[in-house]
Amino acid sequence: MRILIVGDRFIPAGYYADALAEVCGAGFGPVRGVDWPGIKAEQHAAQQAMERQGPDAVAVPDEIVDAMGEAEVLAVHFAPVPSAVLRAAPKLRAVCVARAGLENVDVAAATTRGVAVVPVSGRNATAVAELAVGLMLAEMRDIARADASVKAGGWRKEFGGPGREIGDSTVGMIGLGQVGRAFTNRLRGFGARMLAYDPYVADEILARNGVVRAGDLDTVFQESDIVQLFARLTVETDRFIGARHFALMKPTAFFVNTARSRLVDTGALYEALATRRIAGAGLDVHDQEPLPADSAWRGLDNVTLTTHYAGDTTTTTLRSARLVAEAIAELAATGRCTTAVNARELGWV
Repeated sequence: MRILIVGDRFIPAGYYADALAEVCGAGFGPVRGVDWPGIKAEQHAAQQAMERQGPDAVAVPDEIVDAMGEAEVLAVHFAPVPSAVLRAAPKLRAVCVARAGLENVDVAAATTRGVAVVPVSGRNATAVAELAVGLMLAEMRDIARADASVKAGGWRKEFGGPGREIGDSTVGMIGLGQVGRAFTNRLRGFGARMLAYDPYVADEILARNGVVRAGDLDTVFQESDIVQLFARLTVETDRFIGARHFALMKPTAFFVNTARSRLVDTGALYEALATRRIAGAGLDVHDQEPLPADSAWRGLDNVTLTTHYAGDTTTTTLRSARLVAEAIAELAATGRCTTAVNARELGWV
């Protein structure tokens, strides 16, 4: 089976090759690797553009098109896979993507050509969950603000009130998928009350994770001392959190988003923070990335900002490559991948 790997600045091609050798054996292949050119920031910007506009939003490098040739399986992370790439590989059977999001792949065109599109899930759940805990702690205990003060020559101890302890709080989650469940596992030791709104998750899963079901979204905002956003971005959830929800929050409550910026009316969130309607926020995702130098967000004293790196860890990178290798191994052994998003259209399920 001829495998083409497109490495990027997040997951190098060699990681997939090593995982394939471990999962499928040293003689599996042939395996060829090419690199998507550009620096990490450029590739992340391209991924953001594709998330909004699809795989045709960015130029397809000649290196990728020229390498397709006889490939039967294409393994990618963020690199674009529009119809032009699919047409360049007449023998292509599957596109395996080292993430759950498929914005960089023309799924419809792949399905028309009989090509499976296989995402992997859960690869960065633990990494995102850990940063969600970190942002929560940073805001509740003013860690980043104290650090900035000391490094600037000060010794700040006043932050508008004493710090809050997680153990005395209700932590509300919007979405209890893989990230949310990894988060509950890490939060359990703090002793907080855990509340979640996710209409797609069974009662037994909530019970197993020690989480109380919220009957509606409003309940999460009304009762929580910290609101953690873990929902997926879909047509239904685009900007589904707005001013009405922030108005329901306690003035002492915090909001943390490690999911997607477009889940939130960020203008309403900014207003809630600037007017001190809520106590603070921790944000790893932003409408504009990187934030412009003159962004008003940079001037807020009650928000901790990180650079959309929640899932970017060594563990995630290695796990992503291995999950792709396991999907390819399934295809080689059975002739199909049951986790393909178009498995039904291909007659595999």
